[in-house]
Amino acid sequence: MKLSARNQIKGTVVSIEKGAVNGVVKIEVAPGIVITSSITNASIEELRLEEGVEAYAVIKASNVIVGVED
Repeated sequence: MKLSARNQIKGTVVSIEKGAVNGVVKIEVAPGIVITSSITNASIEELRLEEGVEAYAVIKASNVIVGVED
C-alpha cells in the first residue's frame, strides 16, 4: 500500500460498532491510545475489519483544529 498521506499509524482493531449506514472503528495504535474513525459499513466489510485485525489509521487533513479548556 502506497499513499501520499504521511500519517500512517499501524494498530489493532479493538472495536467496531455498525450503524444503519456507517460504523465506528477503533484502532489501538499504542497501549491505551485509540484512534476512532467513522467509515461506511460497506468499507468495513470490504476491508474485512474485525476485532483483532491489524489495520492502519491513515490521517490526511488540510486543517487541524486545536482547543483548550476554559
